[in-house]
Amino acid sequence: MPKEPIKNALKGNLVQIHKVILTPEQRPEGIPASTKGTPYEAWIKGFLLDDEARIGDTVRIKTFIGRQLSGTLVEVNPVYTHNFGKPHPVLLAVGIEAEKWIEKKRQVGHGK
Repeated sequence: MPKEPIKNALKGNLVQIHKVILTPEQRPEGIPASTKGTPYEAWIKGFLLDDEARIGDTVRIKTFIGRQLSGTLVEVNPVYTHNFGKPHPVLLAVGIEAEKWIEKKRQVGHGK
């Protein structure tokens, strides 16, 4: 049974905020219309500076590198869900071939 997401945060908790950096009207000319028509947004992780907050509140955070930012609280104790996608067979083969080439160079004395 999946756990209920945490909806309350206390000062010092790791949280994630959402922030609109540029509205569509603020986006520069010269970018594709499909891009210009959408806001430029950021989702940022950091430690809550406010005493307490609920999902949807405007909060202040301190990021891992010390920046202080404000935005809408979207998650408490966020997880990293990114990955590098499925491996490409061609790239796997290149890695194996490169390893063989390096080993061959070492054996003949060129890799010292």
